[in-house]
Amino acid sequence: MKRSAIIILFISLTIEGLVAQNVDDALRYSQTFYMGTARFMSMGGAFTALGGDMSSFSQNPAGIGVMRSSEISFSPQLLHNNTSSSFHGINKDYLYNFNIGQAGIVSNLISNSGTTGLLSLNVGYSFNKTNNLNSAVRIEGKSPSGSLADYWANSSYGTRYTDLTGAAGIAYDAWLIDTITGSGQTAYGTVFDFYGDNLSSDYGQNVRRYINNEGYTGEHAISIGGNYSNKIFFGATLGINRIRYTGHYEHLEEADYYLDSGFKNFTYTEHFENTGTGVSFKIGTIIKPTEEIRIGFAIHSPIYYKIDEYYYDNISSNFTDNSHYEFNNDPMRYNYALTTPFRALAGFAYQFKKSAIFSIDYEFVDYSTAKFSETGDNYDYSLKNREIKNTLKPASNIRAGGEYRLDKFYFRGGYGYYGKAFETGELNDNMDHRTISFGIGFREQNINLDFGFTNLKSKQNYIVFDPLVSNAATAGLTSNRNIFSFTMGYKFGY
Repeated sequence: MKRSAIIILFISLTIEGLVAQNVDDALRYSQTFYMGTARFMSMGGAFTALGGDMSSFSQNPAGIGVMRSSEISFSPQLLHNNTSSSFHGINKDYLYNFNIGQAGIVSNLISNSGTTGLLSLNVGYSFNKTNNLNSAVRIEGKSPSGSLADYWANSSYGTRYTDLTGAAGIAYDAWLIDTITGSGQTAYGTVFDFYGDNLSSDYGQNVRRYINNEGYTGEHAISIGGNYSNKIFFGATLGINRIRYTGHYEHLEEADYYLDSGFKNFTYTEHFENTGTGVSFKIGTIIKPTEEIRIGFAIHSPIYYKIDEYYYDNISSNFTDNSHYEFNNDPMRYNYALTTPFRALAGFAYQFKKSAIFSIDYEFVDYSTAKFSETGDNYDYSLKNREIKNTLKPASNIRAGGEYRLDKFYFRGGYGYYGKAFETGELNDNMDHRTISFGIGFREQNINLDFGFTNLKSKQNYIVFDPLVSNAATAGLTSNRNIFSFTMGYKFGY
């Protein structure tokens, strides 16, 4: 039964008890949506065969070889993320985020006249954002047959109450779960079901979950490349990759009806912060067999990240007899490594004289090859890596874009499809991402101004109550990321 005097807290959170370092984390830091300049984004990011844009340094490094002069560019972005959820009702939430999508400079080291041999060699740097992770989600509705407390009770089966750790430990201390009489103190009920000596079951409580995530992945691309005979463009990029991500949610359950347990409401908060630095290497080429045709190829090595994580959680509860409880686990900080998948890209572009361009890309990435590894604590990640291998799969990404020139103005459009990453039979086996984009640009000798709009849309199923519960509850989430980009560029040498 519940401790009634001094509550002994056993707060030894193990790594296994945390929600981090799982399949979702591996996928989050492995996916790349190639953000950057307004021109790049408004053409769907289909630049594997085009180049000539600093954002292409993170896609096909040969793009730097296409550039004809030294230049500088800066690209601020505005994100409007609109998310709707379905959980016994429809709810919507949104946020705005102002950020830097791209900033870089290119310097021309060699510039030779003529038509054969090494005609130019360029070196450059560009910061390119690869994924904007900011989002706000509100899930709300009445639960007819489940609670987050059920997960804590079920996951604690077979463990004596004095040995409970993690969220289950503080849920027990806050009177949300309790040992079942006659179970030998190793089976648990909740305030809704089999609580104490009471065997009644009564759900229908109000459930609210507020999710607020912040952060990004980005790359500092240091590139070198050149132009050989106006037929072969080549390049290489050393990528210094960055992760900054904060995952935070507050889960609330409230009963506006009578329960034998006397339960009124509880709030559970979970928070983690990831910061990481990684290294990668990319090589690529663009072949120009005719004036109209360009064919591009690129290979990306895996990114090797070292990640630092800070984690905490806490809980509070209220009962109808005016009793109130608050407990928290000691915050934890630990380190681990993540290796993302290898990538291969191919592209084709066709130029219609000086009036228009069409480009299409294909990208292959095998998400099942992502791997966690230890960085000094000797933790065995083999089970987590096996879960990644069994849950994720190879995916194909396709991007297409076009540009039409009318004097000094450029009109652009693009489309992107980022393939399904989860194996058939998984909860989100139908989840993909699609982009639609358009934009306009203006160029006058050494100055260019570009505007772009991109809509990135995806749908997924989100587990509100963990699948250890027989009546697991899921919410459908639809995310619309609207990204407004503006690029200011200046070319030297005119």
